[in-house]
Amino acid sequence: QYHFVESGGGLVQPGASLRLSCTASGFTLENFAVGWFRQVPGKERERVSCISSSDGSTYYADFVKGRFTISRDNAKNMVYLQMNGLQPEDTAVYYCAAHNLYCPPHSTGFDSWGKGTLVTVSS
Repeated sequence: QYHFVESGGGLVQPGASLRLSCTASGFTLENFAVGWFRQVPGKERERVSCISSSDGSTYYADFVKGRFTISRDNAKNMVYLQMNGLQPEDTAVYYCAAHNLYCPPHSTGFDSWGKGTLVTVSS
């Protein structure tokens, strides 16, 4: 099955920054929207951000607006999530997944999930 490979996570202090990378494996990224999600063990998965395939339109959850920026480089078959001003509540495993063409107004319909990269924010 087609999937993503996430990387860039790590252990940082509050206020620090990280840049996560999402690389498509087995398919070309050009015609797909890509979403970033996160999940803490025992809690529900949250949609963090999304970027469309055609016009670059973006979505951000309220809890990351002004701090996180999603971008894509189709030539490299990659999507990025720049995370600034990280807080302890951002600690989670971060995943990326694909949706056809455009970001939906909900969190369903995503496919080709990666295995995630762990972000830990602690003082």
